[in-house]
Amino acid sequence: MKIYNTLTGRKEELRTVEKGVVKIYACGPTVYDYIHIGNARPICVFDVLRRYLEWRGFEVRFVQNFTDIDDKIIKRANDENVGFKEIAEKYIEEYWKDAQGLNVRRATVHPRATENIDEMISIIEKLVEKGHAYRASNGDVYFRARSFQEYGKLSHQNVDDLDAGARIDPADAKEDALDFVLWKASKPGEPCWPSPWGDGRPGWHIECSAMARRYLGDTIDIHAGGQDLIFPHHENEIAQSECCNGVPFANYWMHNGYISVDNKKMSKSLKNFFTVRDVAAEYGYEPIRFFLISSSYRSPINYSTEVIEQGIAALDRLYNCRGNLEFVMGNSPLEASDEDGEMAGVFLSRRQQFIDAMDDDLNTADAIAALFELVRDINIALSSKRQPSKKLCWTALEVFDELTSVLGLLYERKANGDKLDEKVEEMLKQRAEARRMKNWAESDRLRDELRKLGIIVEDTPQGMKWHRA
Repeated sequence: MKIYNTLTGRKEELRTVEKGVVKIYACGPTVYDYIHIGNARPICVFDVLRRYLEWRGFEVRFVQNFTDIDDKIIKRANDENVGFKEIAEKYIEEYWKDAQGLNVRRATVHPRATENIDEMISIIEKLVEKGHAYRASNGDVYFRARSFQEYGKLSHQNVDDLDAGARIDPADAKEDALDFVLWKASKPGEPCWPSPWGDGRPGWHIECSAMARRYLGDTIDIHAGGQDLIFPHHENEIAQSECCNGVPFANYWMHNGYISVDNKKMSKSLKNFFTVRDVAAEYGYEPIRFFLISSSYRSPINYSTEVIEQGIAALDRLYNCRGNLEFVMGNSPLEASDEDGEMAGVFLSRRQQFIDAMDDDLNTADAIAALFELVRDINIALSSKRQPSKKLCWTALEVFDELTSVLGLLYERKANGDKLDEKVEEMLKQRAEARRMKNWAESDRLRDELRKLGIIVEDTPQGMKWHRA
């Protein structure tokens, strides 16, 4: 598999530190509000990456953090007159609801910043000892950015150019405008923890360095996150981690592109800011997931009601294909033909087409195209004059389920089940009997009554089938 590495600016063959194991760290949410569709993109994209690597036989150790102490969390707590822990707990629970709705699997570990304070202090102590960090006059501890000779290598920026754009806040006591905070001295009324530099709380950047090292080791395989995190967050993670540990922090950096809304940047001020919860209330969660993974993860994507509705139509095609396949399989002969063998080869070629796309920097757009070509092939097989054998149907179903599972699709309607009430089941039985007795008038009457109840009946060579309107 080749991955586009932000660090080098090119696609590179994935070679892991430990054979057969992929260690991934993905930056998680700051839990002070519901996640929006921009937050949801990396969550869904890197869930697909994990699923694919596991399907290909890797053991994946996947870590996604929760930032549960932050200025925004403290402000929200003060606004609501509650403790910061109450805010964090509330929105972690809300995150779980949305993640489950999006069919995102839980990480191997979901560490919280407040559970890793000691690890952060340990790293800061080492950085101070090595001369990479210092305690300023205001009690904050800062990292000396220029002490890391490769500072700017991830964002491909020159230190002098960065310096030109940097500003020192009058409240800061930095030696240099590029320096960034590792430890914030406590302020009245704010949560704090004891440290060698006095009571305080960690800066944002140090959290991920500490949690990645604790749960994955000094060098990880893949660090993932949104494009907006490249600078300064990920740049600063590299600097502090590599100065502390003396080895590369991450070998591959994957960043997903931005989301715009109706071709405009998503912004609360423009009133085009959508939470996952709000969109799901109108369309369901699965169309959101489909939208977020339907394009190359590095490309910017544009959210609109039209693309969500197109996703719903695409999902309908997938659900209908699988339903038709199961229905035909239940009425198929056991014997296979030479024609079945050829068609099975076509199905398996779509599986390889899917793999080739995913191996090319997680190209989900082409992978989904391969899936829909498989759907077309299955529909051709099911509509042929010679009924496909059970063996061919099983081959088609196996490939179809493999590919949709890797993408994390076709879960919403399965999870809800599709049970019919007793009245509808009885009407379907009556209609089947009417057709058996060639009572076409009664058959048509029952078909029309079922349609009023939202049940569409279709008569096929294999028998009667139904689906919801």
